[in-house]
Amino acid sequence: MKKAGIIIVILGVVLTIFTAFTVFTREKVVDIGSLKITANKPHHLNWSPLVGVAVIGLGAVLVLMAPKK
Repeated sequence: MKKAGIIIVILGVVLTIFTAFTVFTREKVVDIGSLKITANKPHHLNWSPLVGVAVIGLGAVLVLMAPKK
């Protein structure tokens, strides 16, 4: 459980630093017979840095609650 907590803390740090992600999809613009034109359409995914802080807190709880050897 300690390893999972550390991985979750690292994921939280990444979510705090990078607060946006852009994905591109292809969209058909023109389709006339054999003429086909496509365009790349961006989709933006944004989240608050507080989400990353919450994930860091969850990972810290998992690390602290892990049984001691």
